[in-house]
Amino acid sequence: MTSWQKLLKNSIDSPWELVAQLGGNICDLEQVVNTYPLRINHYYLNLIKKAGTPLYKQAVPDIRELYDKEGLIDPLAEENLSPVPNLVHKYPDRALFLICSECAMYCRFCTRKRKVGTREMVITDKTIEAGFDYLQATPRIREVLLSGGDPFLLSDHKLEGILKRIREIPSIEIIRIGTRVPCTLPMRVTDELAAMLKKYHPLYINTHFNHPAEITPEATCACGRLADAGIPLGCQTVLLKGVNDDAEVMRQLMRKLLTIRVKPYYLFQADLTRGTSHFRTCIDTGLEIMRQLIGHVSGMAVPTFALDAPGGGGKIPLTPEYITHYGETLEFITYKGLPCSYTD
Repeated sequence: MTSWQKLLKNSIDSPWELVAQLGGNICDLEQVVNTYPLRINHYYLNLIKKAGTPLYKQAVPDIRELYDKEGLIDPLAEENLSPVPNLVHKYPDRALFLICSECAMYCRFCTRKRKVGTREMVITDKTIEAGFDYLQATPRIREVLLSGGDPFLLSDHKLEGILKRIREIPSIEIIRIGTRVPCTLPMRVTDELAAMLKKYHPLYINTHFNHPAEITPEATCACGRLADAGIPLGCQTVLLKGVNDDAEVMRQLMRKLLTIRVKPYYLFQADLTRGTSHFRTCIDTGLEIMRQLIGHVSGMAVPTFALDAPGGGGKIPLTPEYITHYGETLEFITYKGLPCSYTD
């Protein structure tokens, strides 16, 4: 058993273990964990340090998860958009292929918290084979995003088998992998994993950091291994109340991501997922943060702010308004708030 597998095996997954480490209300924790699973590995636990911190809020169950009755169980209508189990075909030329049911940590804001880490998410060799068959039979799909759960919790051998089969489909040009492992269990990113992934270019990885405190020496090393294998790295951050809904925190995060060779890609408005309403900000909060990023940090460090439309409508970019008057002469405000004009 490798070091990362031992860390995963010894993860905290019961309320009693969690209370022993971080304190808390055992009755509340038990109620939440009866509905939504708990997993915090000891690497991430050591980053949390104490109750109430931004990392604590992402990882530790909160009784408010059970108070949210208006949120949607499947906010992006993934089940309705699945022609075969665990494959979501929302956009014409892309497909989302769920290949693992587990994560290194169960984030409390997860859009798939209805099923990730539970018996509701059944992934077998048979379901994966059905996914291959659909991709083979649907040549308009040119790009596949592997997700889950987290694909990096599969063994190198299992993950390579999936990559190899996808690469054998002539119409598939691009493979992407969505993983939070570089943030939550960075020791999983071994030299062997990076060397294996290198064989399947063009391959892209989108990881997921939400706070500057998650960018540790271990995370830096993990991202470095992947970047050294020639894999372009992006980050999909979620805007979370009490975690990163602050312009200075977001500036620090985006700048630090660039230093570890990760390009900020998306900043997502939190989905309308049941059990996550305490994380959601208003959209104006995100727009104001974007105003404090655009022009104030390198363009390389500015993600696209977007929401994923409920019901499977797809991503909608959200941009601060800089045009104050339309006509033969357009009038704007600059990132400094100063007026300017441009004759069209």
